[in-house]
Amino acid sequence: MVPVAGSSALSAGKLSVECWAVFASSPPGRSPIVLQMDPSRYLQRIGHPLDVPLLPESLASLMDHHLRLVPFENLDIHLGVPISLDLRDMYGKIVARRRGGFCYELNGLFAWLLSEIGFEVDMLAARVVGSGGTLGIEYDHMVLLVHLEDDWLVDVGFGDSHRTPLRLGTDEVQPDPVGQFRVIESHAGPRLERRKGDGDWIGQFVFTTQPQVLSAYMPACRWQQTSPDSHFTQQRVATIALPDNGRLTYSGTRRIETTAHGRTEVELESEEAWWSGLAEELGISLDR
Repeated sequence: MVPVAGSSALSAGKLSVECWAVFASSPPGRSPIVLQMDPSRYLQRIGHPLDVPLLPESLASLMDHHLRLVPFENLDIHLGVPISLDLRDMYGKIVARRRGGFCYELNGLFAWLLSEIGFEVDMLAARVVGSGGTLGIEYDHMVLLVHLEDDWLVDVGFGDSHRTPLRLGTDEVQPDPVGQFRVIESHAGPRLERRKGDGDWIGQFVFTTQPQVLSAYMPACRWQQTSPDSHFTQQRVATIALPDNGRLTYSGTRRIETTAHGRTEVELESEEAWWSGLAEELGISLDR
């Protein structure tokens, strides 16, 4: 069962926060929302049963629900709203206002939920592999390491990537609903790679296994929001996993849907169509 907020599972760990009277971030022009950081409400947000045994199957179920119910999105950057890495703000945005976020927000808050449930979880620093094999900045990405009988790599904040936890400590190919994955050693550290069908192995990111704290990601988070070299400042995006292992994405002015039957892309006619589609299909509304 889920322990109450403020339990020892969290207060003794790296994600310590006062969980009771919380002033969460609100839409511009609105008064702050006073709420309680409640793991049960978070589980309801992702449509997951409240009874969560500390098993790999439960971890996989939590990850699957999260990917299908909470979008990866960078809309605040294009709305001029600063992104906060305060757990209370992330809870207010993702749980109370039913928004999404990018990696630091999604994985940062998910780490809090896992800790509250009773999982032992570390936040890890990663660098995304770009074109030509170039690596992003330090702390470019956050990924999670969950310790059970085996160690598991968990990520609800990368966008289009693995749908299930990946076992660490092996370089064997691991099948996943959206392709094959493996973690191999590289000169820059452990490297996550993906292959679709019989295609080539494509690097996704390299990472360290040194546990991190949320504050360590703040400089990179600011850079991602402000630098013209950050791909997050170049184009707005909101994307979510579909139950059939497809993906629905709103990018720029386009609606893109990928399924087992192929890919469809539609140019949206107006800003109204963009925001209406986000509300209807991804559940994103700025009015909450």
